[in-house]
Amino acid sequence: MDRRRLSRIVFLFLITGLILALCACGAKPQTRIMEVTSYCGCGQCCDWERGSWKCLKLDFWNRYITKGPKAGAPYSGLTASGTKPREPRPGLFSVDSLVHPWMIPVRIVLFPWLFLSQDGTIAADTRYYAFGTRMYVPGYGCGVVEDRGGAIKGPNRLDIFYKSHHEALQWGRRKVKVTIYP
Repeated sequence: MDRRRLSRIVFLFLITGLILALCACGAKPQTRIMEVTSYCGCGQCCDWERGSWKCLKLDFWNRYITKGPKAGAPYSGLTASGTKPREPRPGLFSVDSLVHPWMIPVRIVLFPWLFLSQDGTIAADTRYYAFGTRMYVPGYGCGVVEDRGGAIKGPNRLDIFYKSHHEALQWGRRKVKVTIYP
């Protein structure tokens, strides 16, 4: 009798946990049309330059902020939340594996860290979207709000990170339907 009762209790806990996980407290993703711009880590996009005029530019390996209230301070390249900005990377179980099937062995054998997907960095107005808010931007992929841009004001503006200045310029400024996950 004790075994049956214990198995019933375990079964009820599992069913309750499954129901709670599927409901997820009623939170549904929102979609909103937003103006999305792009940036990279270069000096032109992030307002920094190499070397300081105090040292007659002889310290060219150092980077300094050129505009804003922190002008002249060292530039670290980190986001406002303290993370290193990154582009989204599709994992093994993604649509990218169907489009590029030759990448499957590369992701499994040669570079196992490519097995997992990675979200990109998004800059948003943190009065409307807190750090850690996950979003899907069509044409870019999934990203997490980890930064706040200087010109990003309001709930309908985003800035997405690219590794190269050329890719950032190719994106330009677009109005897209963004999905915001709670």
